[in-house]
Amino acid sequence: MKLAGRVALISGTGGGIGRAVPRAFVAEAPQWPAATSTRLRRRRLRFSRQNAGARAIARTCDVAKERDVKTAADAVHQIFGRLDILVTAAPHDPTGTVLQTSLADWERVLAVNLTGSFLLSRAALPYMIEGGGGSIVFIASRLGRVASAGRAAYCATKGALIQLAKVMAIDHAKQNIRVNTLSPGRGGGTENIAALRQLEAGQ
Repeated sequence: MKLAGRVALISGTGGGIGRAVPRAFVAEAPQWPAATSTRLRRRRLRFSRQNAGARAIARTCDVAKERDVKTAADAVHQIFGRLDILVTAAPHDPTGTVLQTSLADWERVLAVNLTGSFLLSRAALPYMIEGGGGSIVFIASRLGRVASAGRAAYCATKGALIQLAKVMAIDHAKQNIRVNTLSPGRGGGTENIAALRQLEAGQ
């Protein structure tokens, strides 16, 4: 129940892990007060009836655009009065070797997978510091450590995301802010969500 009363900003809730994260939080703390989502598609976050105690706002947001990201973070703080948790889960994964990847595709992967987490962190950190601490989790990938053929851009950004988290964890430890990555792999969905709960609860 350490999540009770916490407020989170979650990106990438349009599908996959990003969609599962707020549901996992609510299951851990049924009276969890708020979740917000940033997404590229205009779809409202829906909670099942048993999770009706949770409150959520949804915002359309391109995580690669600083103005969009700041607007989303400011909205969370304005509506709920605090921001304790950030989970970045917006993915972009075009396949291709370096020769097959266009510059436009390369830049978009970096913008969403890496710069998006950077911008979300910049927007959320001041509120976390103001509130006395917080937790940031980047959804990385096992491919941030182990290469996969034909996924040059994706592997590069996920590896960089892991390193970014390490640096941020050092930089903001004195401000009581934890920064971690979660690296999903095939067949590990349940274990990944369980690990995320533990990270957010400070275990």
